[in-house]
Amino acid sequence: MSGWDAHVDREVARYGDGAARLPGLADPDDRQRQLTRMGNAAGGVGLALLMDGRPDEAATWLARAAERYRESFADAPPGSWGRPIGAVKARLLAGDWPGAEDEAHWALETGSAGAESPIGRYAATLALLVLGRDEEARPLAASLQDRDDFPADVADALAALAIGDGAAYDSAVRLVVASFETREEYLEDIPVADTVVVLQALAARRGRVVELDSALLPG
Repeated sequence: MSGWDAHVDREVARYGDGAARLPGLADPDDRQRQLTRMGNAAGGVGLALLMDGRPDEAATWLARAAERYRESFADAPPGSWGRPIGAVKARLLAGDWPGAEDEAHWALETGSAGAESPIGRYAATLALLVLGRDEEARPLAASLQDRDDFPADVADALAALAIGDGAAYDSAVRLVVASFETREEYLEDIPVADTVVVLQALAARRGRVVELDSALLPG
């Protein structure tokens, strides 16, 4: 039994509990919240399996996470941009590019590119980079830089990918890794630098992947 099995078992149980409760939830707000919790749990299973060297099993759960995030969005409050972000990231973590492209189109259809919030613009930037529309991603990525309410290292990495600056990306993504390594809290308590994996997937498509060594990244 690997050290990741406890994480897998816990998150599978959380997902199962949510699935059991879902049919009894008549209120749309309660339902969308439960779907989001299920998405988070499924994503947690996927991340733990990914770290355990079981990518095929991970992909199944990450796809499930994307589906729950997308399903939850219809009844979510306005500006719930974390849902499309979660769906796009889940597909990228699974290595499912067709799925990521589908989620990216959906993320843009939600109006994320016109959002005033940095999280909305982050969703749109990710989507445009997935679709290879780097020129359109540039101003959005730039708008995330030098803000107090968005991680500077992530913004710099996105901007570097959008403009094709390999050296800038190298510096920025290493800072993102370092920021994860100094954290005390992680999504679903799974110690994984998931944003780095997503950035590296986007970088690989552009021939700019950086060799990184961290216990928070899949082997």
